[in-house]
Amino acid sequence: MAYTSDLLRTLDERGYVHQMTDAAALDRLAASGVVPGYIGFDPTAPSLHVGHLVSIMMLRQLQRNGHKPIVLMGGGTGKVGDPSFKDESRKLLTEDTISANVASIKRVFERFLTFGDGPTDAVMVDNADWLDKLEYIPFLRDIGQHFSVNRMLSFDSVKLRLDREQSLSFLEFNYMILQAYDFLELSRRSGCRLQMGGSDQWGNIVNGVELARRVDGTQVFGLTTPLLTNADGTKMGKTVGGAVWLNEDQLPHFDYWQFWRNTADADVGVRLRLFTDLPMDEIARLEALEGAEINEAKKILANEATAMCRGHAAADEAAETARRTFEEGSAGATLPSFAVAGGSIGIVDALIGLGFAKSKGEARRLIAGGGARVDGEKVADENVVIAVGAEPVKLSSGKKNHGLLTAG
Repeated sequence: MAYTSDLLRTLDERGYVHQMTDAAALDRLAASGVVPGYIGFDPTAPSLHVGHLVSIMMLRQLQRNGHKPIVLMGGGTGKVGDPSFKDESRKLLTEDTISANVASIKRVFERFLTFGDGPTDAVMVDNADWLDKLEYIPFLRDIGQHFSVNRMLSFDSVKLRLDREQSLSFLEFNYMILQAYDFLELSRRSGCRLQMGGSDQWGNIVNGVELARRVDGTQVFGLTTPLLTNADGTKMGKTVGGAVWLNEDQLPHFDYWQFWRNTADADVGVRLRLFTDLPMDEIARLEALEGAEINEAKKILANEATAMCRGHAAADEAAETARRTFEEGSAGATLPSFAVAGGSIGIVDALIGLGFAKSKGEARRLIAGGGARVDGEKVADENVVIAVGAEPVKLSSGKKNHGLLTAG
């Protein structure tokens, strides 16, 4: 449909929209005034990763189009763990760990959103503020009556676990009720009218929309994004070294920049639309580049995405490191590094230490396949010992992963 609101028109043309509840009514609401909208983030680790970045960018687009972002930290739901499309239960975290994770995660949002007291300024809330105070029997009586177990069992997120005959605890089964209650509570407290999230959250979001209607007679809306995959069908955000973390203390600036620089040709346009603020006509020009010229588009993507998450200085530093490393052949000072004690290290252990392999077997296969190089020279012998002195040694895995071995 042709949207009249700047918000839905922007989200649609940039590729954020997968499903909506009553798109026409939401479009009218967004065209007539400020819409407070939220996304929830459970603090399961000290940092979010690029898998969360679409959600963060949706909040950014919400604000850029004149509406109010609400960042909901799951200090309460984090004690349960979202079972959606998970093969097994999440490890239960202690309250101290959850609090520490919340504090660590909060920092990244200030780079994407403007917080304050204005009508479109972002706010951050924690669902522990209301979930921790719930009394069990009153909650079951007042909220539980609106949920059908038959329907809950029909959701794909639950069916997946049950069909595989994997245990789903009663604790996890309650997660969808708690998330729905979050929407009701935010509607009451903050006038929130929109919940957004990934496509795997559709059932949970619809529950919240229906709960607000049944309990308070309030019309609220849900919007989900498509499942984001690479052009080859693999899940975006996974690398040899693991998750691509947003916090710099979890992942060096260069590694973050290089993740974007390594984008496949076919994914450049999609990522420019989703993860940068570049105008659509500029994105169209960049994604139309062919051959070696597409690499310039990838550098722009890496610079824009890194500057937004890590700051312009970090983006410039990473870009200069890449230029010296790949164009001049020197070892940039901001490459990921591994300190070597004793002056030498076996190449197998070095590959593991830099995160280029997860096990000795994987490291040996990398070497056997010709993918390991020391200072640009291919290494074929898994027994090679690398001497590390005053000058760092550059170790490479394939054409795109590089690191430094330094004296420890």
